Amino acid sequence: MKNLFTVMKFTMREMVRKKSFIISTIIILALIVVGFSIPKIVSAIQEEKGNKKVLISDESNVFEGSLESLKTMDLPYDITISKTSYDDIKKKIENEEIKTAIIIEKENEQIKMRYVVENLRWENEVPQDLFGAINSIYSNLQITKLGITPEQLQAITPNFETSVEQTQEDEVEFQNVFVMMIVSFALSMAIILFTAQVSQSITTEKTSKIMETLVTSTSPRTIVLGKTIGIGLIGLFQVILFITTAIICANVFLDSEMINTLLDVSKITPGFIIITLVYFILGYFAYALLYALTGSLVTKPEDIQSANTPVSMIAMIGFYLGYFSISIDPTSSIASFAGIFPISSAFCMPSRIMMGLASAQDIIISIVLLIAMVALIAKVAISVYSNAILNYGSKMSLKEALKQYRERK
Repeated sequence: MKNLFTVMKFTMREMVRKKSFIISTIIILALIVVGFSIPKIVSAIQEEKGNKKVLISDESNVFEGSLESLKTMDLPYDITISKTSYDDIKKKIENEEIKTAIIIEKENEQIKMRYVVENLRWENEVPQDLFGAINSIYSNLQITKLGITPEQLQAITPNFETSVEQTQEDEVEFQNVFVMMIVSFALSMAIILFTAQVSQSITTEKTSKIMETLVTSTSPRTIVLGKTIGIGLIGLFQVILFITTAIICANVFLDSEMINTLLDVSKITPGFIIITLVYFILGYFAYALLYALTGSLVTKPEDIQSANTPVSMIAMIGFYLGYFSISIDPTSSIASFAGIFPISSAFCMPSRIMMGLASAQDIIISIVLLIAMVALIAKVAISVYSNAILNYGSKMSLKEALKQYRERK
């Protein structure tokens, strides 16, 4: 046990000293803070800008003064009604007195509305809501001239009451689907990124001859488990740090109404947090031991990427299977399979649990299968590691390493 802690301590110390680790942690923390602050920044900019100033010119008095009612409507514009010529409007826009203008003209009994801006490249959003309000005012003006009473107008254009009903009850609370997609993605990326560090660490130490000292002072099993646990603890610390930062930023930058819209906080119970950690730890061990296996087979750091390709492909299949099964249809049979299948269960089962789609039986089966997968991979990885770790010649294949292990036994 003492040797295990020694290897863990050594691995963790080397991990946190890396510039790549420090820089990546700082960058991710900065992205989390910026991401959560964007809604508040956008809101502050909009408040600072205020409503867009729009001048509406009705030189021909087509609306007979009824355009003043636009000012009483709930529209995001600072509206000015006047009888201003095009040349004067152009000067006002150039002097930044107004941003846009609408010129109303009547030709041959046809009403034309000209939308005037300084540059269409920068002002590509036409205010359809304002145009709609102007059309409505003109329609009401003409109806009044025709002498149509409000009762007659109501009979011609009744207000239809519509409703939407479904015959089948929802099997899932879709309020949390978007958040669960983020959780699934975060779990997947955390497991994949942290586990890849295991093979890199093993191969780097092989080339620096550090492994010779480790092998002579402790067993290969202790080295594999110690390095895997050490990197895993650093990864878990990073995940907790990122989640804590996200929670703090959410409370600082987002209002409670927005948080409740995105996430049902009542679903985040101590039990859910514990089960999520269980899946994270088991998923991490499964892939970390696979990467430890591939890392022990290569002799040069430049060979790591090619050696890790099969494991990376398995991880990507597990990620896509878990992530897209949740995003497309969490109630589908594929999503149920992804929650139990060992290579994807760690990525998507916590999401299924939070959405109330996983039964106790599904959870037990998936955890048992994950533990069995971890035990099997650990046995193979330690066996291969024992035979391949001191190989400094050509790259050893998995088949050769297993053959040597069987001969040794």
